[in-house]
Amino acid sequence: MKRPHCRIRPTALAAVLALALTIALVPLTSGFSAATPVASGPVTLTAVAPGGERWSTDLSVVDRDDVNVRRTPAGLRLRESRTTGRSPRSPHNAVAEGMLLTAPRTLARPATRVRAEITADVPSGATVEVLVRGWRVSGWTEWRAATGGAVFDRPVSQVQTRVVLTARNGGATATVRAVQLTADATAAVSAATPGLTYRVYATRIGLVGEVTANGRTVQPRDHFVALPSRRGLSPLNTGDYTVRVCTTTGSRCEYAPVWDVGPWNTRDDYWNPSAVRENWKNLPQGRPEAQAAYQSGYNGGRDQFGRTVLNPAGIDLADGTFWDGLKLTTNAWVDVAYLWTGGGPRGVVGDGPLNIRSGASTSYAVRGLAARFANVPIQCYVTGQSVAGPYRTTTRWNRLASGQYVSHAYISAVYGGTVPVC
Repeated sequence: MKRPHCRIRPTALAAVLALALTIALVPLTSGFSAATPVASGPVTLTAVAPGGERWSTDLSVVDRDDVNVRRTPAGLRLRESRTTGRSPRSPHNAVAEGMLLTAPRTLARPATRVRAEITADVPSGATVEVLVRGWRVSGWTEWRAATGGAVFDRPVSQVQTRVVLTARNGGATATVRAVQLTADATAAVSAATPGLTYRVYATRIGLVGEVTANGRTVQPRDHFVALPSRRGLSPLNTGDYTVRVCTTTGSRCEYAPVWDVGPWNTRDDYWNPSAVRENWKNLPQGRPEAQAAYQSGYNGGRDQFGRTVLNPAGIDLADGTFWDGLKLTTNAWVDVAYLWTGGGPRGVVGDGPLNIRSGASTSYAVRGLAARFANVPIQCYVTGQSVAGPYRTTTRWNRLASGQYVSHAYISAVYGGTVPVC
């Protein structure tokens, strides 16, 4: 594979060569994005691909699933470069961030690699990053940085793009003029172990009335979670990336979509193995950086922004998930399953929060909740009490991977395979 090369003005040569060599790397202390800041001036980052399907990202459409970006005659920019109102431990308090999400593109033929070319003006302190994900029968892959080439473990038939801009608080913003993508085939890499589950420390989000990383205005007793990496961030009003979070006793669980980034870090996909993990590659798989910093002084006890870590949190829970789903009264250790790392059929909860029960009837005990838009893993189905719901009246109850049940009357869609009878 050819290395990325740059077409630049001679005056910016040194800075852009440094960017071309380091853009796919992750700073271990205070960096926010994979892109290293460069001096002002036009820059084109080019990942050359021999053949393959090529297309340009439409940067002109900014709508409700986009966050803090605007289209100008010069190109795509941050709408607001000042951060306001966030918790001191929130990554959104450290730098301004904006994201443009494009419509999925159906490929002419399946591909295993997608690479990006970015044409942008990037002033000092600002960054631009292009992330892509691919659609397979079992659902979307995680988001991957595409500047150096995003490689998928199995062929994908659709590609979606996310353009991420950051700037120092109140600083100058980058201007993105064009993004071109190339999809082709290359040798596949090994997938992460499916169905990953880890015990991590959970804290309550709060922040009612503020805006999440994917553009949702936080509601009272809301139902979602935050993880410290954009790789598992769902687009607005989807559960493409859903977790099952349970108390350590297993008495209560909630299936909830990932709608925000944090706590503490933004590049810490700790559920992935070291070969895939975006940052902190010398930590054990399943150990959040904040936990290592807090418990053993890792990275000098600081997060990626250089702030002193004040708790070992690896997940944030919205108030409804915290209080109603798990019945927590204070921050606590929880068991989290990162469901997109598993396989098998998934059901989309179309209306919720939906009770999950110990059996196929409303007379059985409630063991937790499934949030609206959550994608829940369905093992099989049984016949039980007839329920009239928003999508159908049915006696079908779906048994989830946790052994609990939800009525099929509230499931808007099923993908990833055929659900068998139990």
